[in-house]
Amino acid sequence: MAYDSAATRARLLDAAFDEFAERGLAGARVDRIAAAAFANKQAIYAYFGSKDALFDAVLDARLQVLADLVPFTPHDLPGYIGALFDQLMADGRLVRLTQWKALERPDAAPAELEAHLSKAGALAAVHGTTVERGMDALMAALGAGLAWSTTAPGIRNPDAGAEKARLQRHRAAIVTSVAAIADALLTEPS
Repeated sequence: MAYDSAATRARLLDAAFDEFAERGLAGARVDRIAAAAFANKQAIYAYFGSKDALFDAVLDARLQVLADLVPFTPHDLPGYIGALFDQLMADGRLVRLTQWKALERPDAAPAELEAHLSKAGALAAVHGTTVERGMDALMAALGAGLAWSTTAPGIRNPDAGAEKARLQRHRAAIVTSVAAIADALLTEPS
């Protein structure tokens, strides 16, 4: 059987995603990544150069997948956040990965900065406001969309009811909240 470098690289990215989401950059081990990918450690360095560069590649790849699955809709910020919430709830590993990134590398990477500025600019253009107000609305909306993932289960479900039903009620609350945020921040005062 011929060696497939693209398949090896893809397996490394998948295994690294699991490892980094579980343990963060500092806690991740290249030997575990290589073993899970059925590759050797040298392949990691050959394809990515370093563990840090592999982390960046994983983050970039997963955020691109998320962007493809949930396209940004500046004319419907509540709908976007609802769709983003659904995707993040379907696989919570991305939230964990981005939390590790924020803890271990708090500065925005150039692509991350550009993505946020682009979204804020699109909000500003569609709603006739400033990029700053667009960024404020985006950050508040993202915070609302991530609240479930960053809150302890006993707090987010205070009545200890059915988790799935509670999740749907929370989603509705997020969409309503983001509609209010958009109305308050994306409408310039007269």
